[in-house]
Amino acid sequence: MAHQDAPWLDDAAGRLIRPYTVSGGRTRPTTTLDLLSQVMATGRVPPDALGPEYTLALGLCGGPTSVAEVAAHLRLPAMVTKVLLSDLVDCGALTAREPRHRFDDSTDRSLLEAVLDGLRRRL
Repeated sequence: MAHQDAPWLDDAAGRLIRPYTVSGGRTRPTTTLDLLSQVMATGRVPPDALGPEYTLALGLCGGPTSVAEVAAHLRLPAMVTKVLLSDLVDCGALTAREPRHRFDDSTDRSLLEAVLDGLRRRL
């Protein structure tokens, strides 16, 4: 195995388990989540019937973590990750919160200037 954090990956063979096998073939989460939704562990232990991917996902959510971050760490498609996280929300092991700010198609110039200023200070 190439990665300890991802037991379903192998450098030579690639993905050992198809992504949608992880979610039991389901493609729709029961909880509404988008990529910026924040999920966080509650401390409640999920049922043993959930697979190792759930344990890995839960381990990533010690503090508020975006769905996109969890998907990237698990190396799973966003929709599969949403199904996994939704299952964990349903059993009470995670809480989910929508992003505080939603951006529409209009561009807030002051926000962009603040981001640019912050980037300039870091570089």
